Amino acid sequence: MTRLALLGLCCLLLAACSNVTVDSYAGREPHLDVRQFFDGKLSARGVLKNRSGEVIRSFNADIQASWQDGVGTLDEQFVFDDGEHQRRTWTLRPDGPDRYIATAGDVSGEGDLRQAGNSIFMNYVLQVPWNGRRLDVAVDDRMYLVEPDVILNESRMSKFGFRVGELLIVILRHPD
Repeated sequence: MTRLALLGLCCLLLAACSNVTVDSYAGREPHLDVRQFFDGKLSARGVLKNRSGEVIRSFNADIQASWQDGVGTLDEQFVFDDGEHQRRTWTLRPDGPDRYIATAGDVSGEGDLRQAGNSIFMNYVLQVPWNGRRLDVAVDDRMYLVEPDVILNESRMSKFGFRVGELLIVILRHPD
């Protein structure tokens, strides 16, 4: 009986450690439609934190998003607090219901975007400039629609399974 109880406790602990998936938000409102939200002019404000949680940079971004023949394009123009400018252009290709393949010039391979309820989860490998070269950093993006025109985005960045940074972003849609 003791072994059975111990086994049950171990199973409960393992279940408690499981990761939250985007499907956990399937019934949440307001409903987030990727094609509707990411269409037109958007802006973003955010901070980049190091692995200790200290804010090391802030940024503003202007985003122009559009769709043609079911494929989305997000042209992002970043300006950091130190004056650095960056540009990233995402392409979102449908890959089944509520799922997209996401690519960009500084992303290694393809990212996986999944949508459910009020949420988007996207995983990809970003090429980050560091000491004159580029490092591949895994990014776990989680976006939550909190109002019809406002998304809160948290991104965890890791290398070899260790957290190396975090992004906190507010994305605002500017309907015409």
